[in-house]
Amino acid sequence: MRSRLLEHISSPQDVKALAASDLPLLCDELRQAILENSAAAGGHLAPNLGVIELTVALHRVFDSPRDKIVLDVSHQCYAHKALTGRAAAYLDPDHFGEVSGFLSPRESEHDLFSIGHTSTSLSLACGLATARDLAGEHHDVVAVIGDGSLSGGLAFEGLDNAADLKSGLIIVVNDNDQSIAENHGGIYGALAELRATRGATPSNIFRAMGFAYRYLEEGNDVTALVAALEELRGTDRPVVLHIHTTKGAGYAPAERAPELWHHVGPFDLETGEKRKLISGDVPRDGYADITARHLLERMARDPRVVAITAGMPYVLGFTPERRAQAGAQFVDVGIAEEHAVTFSAALAAGCATPVFGAYGAFLQRAYDELWHDLCLNSAPATIIDIGASVFGANAETHLNYFDLAMLGALPNLRVLAPVCLEEYLAMLDWSLDQRERPVVIRMPVGAPLERPDLAPAAPATFDTPTYQVVREGSEVAILALGGFFTLGEQVADALAEHGLRATLVNPRYATELDEAFLRDLPERHRAVITLEDGVLEGGWGEKIARFLGTSGVRTRCYGIPKGFPDRFDPQELLARCGITVEGIVADILGMR
Repeated sequence: MRSRLLEHISSPQDVKALAASDLPLLCDELRQAILENSAAAGGHLAPNLGVIELTVALHRVFDSPRDKIVLDVSHQCYAHKALTGRAAAYLDPDHFGEVSGFLSPRESEHDLFSIGHTSTSLSLACGLATARDLAGEHHDVVAVIGDGSLSGGLAFEGLDNAADLKSGLIIVVNDNDQSIAENHGGIYGALAELRATRGATPSNIFRAMGFAYRYLEEGNDVTALVAALEELRGTDRPVVLHIHTTKGAGYAPAERAPELWHHVGPFDLETGEKRKLISGDVPRDGYADITARHLLERMARDPRVVAITAGMPYVLGFTPERRAQAGAQFVDVGIAEEHAVTFSAALAAGCATPVFGAYGAFLQRAYDELWHDLCLNSAPATIIDIGASVFGANAETHLNYFDLAMLGALPNLRVLAPVCLEEYLAMLDWSLDQRERPVVIRMPVGAPLERPDLAPAAPATFDTPTYQVVREGSEVAILALGGFFTLGEQVADALAEHGLRATLVNPRYATELDEAFLRDLPERHRAVITLEDGVLEGGWGEKIARFLGTSGVRTRCYGIPKGFPDRFDPQELLARCGITVEGIVADILGMR
């Protein structure tokens, strides 16, 4: 797009140099640029549209990077990036995708932290303010946090600490009455009352905690925002500026359905027709859709079955209609994975049957609850581990494939890695019926794969780690876990062309070993190959290699090295790691 103002903005100083009357036009240009960029490349659209005016006001009033501005989650950072020297990434199609969708200090000094998870800004701002005071410096620290992020436990901890500071800290609560989906939790009734009374109700959670407080209804009015922030600049105490905004502001489809437009793939800007489904969309007959239908059937037969999500109901396929159908048997705890895990443990203790669905990268935030509350108590809850693959999210802040390394050392936990739809549903039903232990099931990534030949024999049981030998062979055994089983088949086929018939194994168990099978391997095999769609260090393959370490069998593990690759192409990343059919076959032939 052509712009009169935005293409000339190279730093926040340029925003300060504009006439006040030009600020609304700058907001209009930012909105159009973000819309055109997202229509072409996808992205977090609705959150970014809602904070354009706030972002312009922040950079108009404060002096970044001397003043410290911390954006929570940072999936609303597009306008911030455009105003801090990266406008071309939103204006010029040739540069679309050149910047991350999240804050990144490698890109700019105005991005203070790499941030892609929620509820962090208050704790970060507390640390920045304390460091400032210890150094005897004088600058503003501003934390921006959405109402949805306030449901996270870390946000409550940060808010509690922030109220106790004896110096200046500005907290902007961006309240659009929306998380990714609708909000859930007691704090949202308090926020609704503040909105309804324009901040005048005596029942004010922020004042009760000790904050100075100001309410601004016109949260998408850049002039009003500038005036409010100017009044707060240089404050010597913690203060909350509570602003009411509209998620998706300025784009009618996003305003009407903010959940569906939270994160989108490419779409037609004029019609709003989506070319690729992401976020709140639940594609029919995908794994999430099938999971929701399956769980609703179980709920109809058993009132104790409860589906749980943490602010993202679509990950289990629960559309608004299905949430209504499930009623009390569906619980969205808000963005609070720690609570979701402990809540599930207690549900299980109360003889309910909880099923918690979460992306692997977000499950990381609940490690202590997994260890202490779930596993220590052997609580029979089911966790659906979603997107856990190199073919899942590819941003450095959302790497889901660290899950097996994280979960592998937890006692009493059974982690299952199905290859196909038949295995997935069999594992889910078994887990819902058993009462012995917590179970994590890795939901396969991609379109459902139907493989009746891999279906467990009925009645399916996963009480004891037992690998499935799909092809009997000799010399080389290929143990291909979950999503990499198809790769294992391809490697076995290629080896057959070289006259080598390999044993092909579907392990199914992602953190436990079939020790009897492994002890027998050396009789007919000289080499073992493990393939896992996860990080190598601490992963499943290393457990195999350790067990076979004194057997004389040569073992080669394939997976992703630990690190933070960002915006990677999965096939290119795999190729760099030597995970191609040709590369693996060459390695095997060299091991003979």
